Amino acid sequence: MALTRSLACGDGRVPSARAERMARAVFAALGGIVEIGTVRSTGTWLLPDVSVGAFLEPRQGDVRRLLEGVRVVGRFSGEVMAIADELGYFADHDVPAASLLLWSEGITGVPQPPERLEEPALVRRMCRIGADLQLTRLLQALVTAALAAGTEPGEGAAAAAEVLRVASGLVEPGRAGTAPADVHRMWRVAHLPAILHPASDAPEWGKAGYRAYDAELERIL
Repeated sequence: MALTRSLACGDGRVPSARAERMARAVFAALGGIVEIGTVRSTGTWLLPDVSVGAFLEPRQGDVRRLLEGVRVVGRFSGEVMAIADELGYFADHDVPAASLLLWSEGITGVPQPPERLEEPALVRRMCRIGADLQLTRLLQALVTAALAAGTEPGEGAAAAAEVLRVASGLVEPGRAGTAPADVHRMWRVAHLPAILHPASDAPEWGKAGYRAYDAELERIL
């Protein structure tokens, strides 16, 4: 099981290849959050109006807070954190309808003809679904990285909560969107049952760690 492999260390000495995989999971979710937030910020739901660069330029402070929180949670090295630049999510780039379909896991389906994916009503729906999915996956990636690195819940949950606060503001700019507490609840029901089920092959210390992070996040949020 991938979870068991991810939690194989838990002592702060995560092999570089495994740390890179965990960081990529975090950055992928953040990439979806940035792209969805950019589309939402236009107010038109028209993809030709999208500019990731223009969206992020006044939000560089938020990006720095995000990345610092990620570094703290996963105890990632500078080399691992540099993956964020390599992936290009925080640089100017196009946001095609196919990306929104990816971030929303194809829940809307693919209309015929596929060009209809760019219709504002469908773009808006993919953004709404994708925001919930990527925020939830972000928290799962953060907690998994924290447990593998041995980051104590008192430190890791506080940093993860700050990442969630910033990410929630990015994915729904200018509006009262999904609260971090709601993300925590979605994460708990979406991910924890499979991990904590008696038949799960996650190690017992890993199960205890997820329970500890769940309790600490609930207290904080």
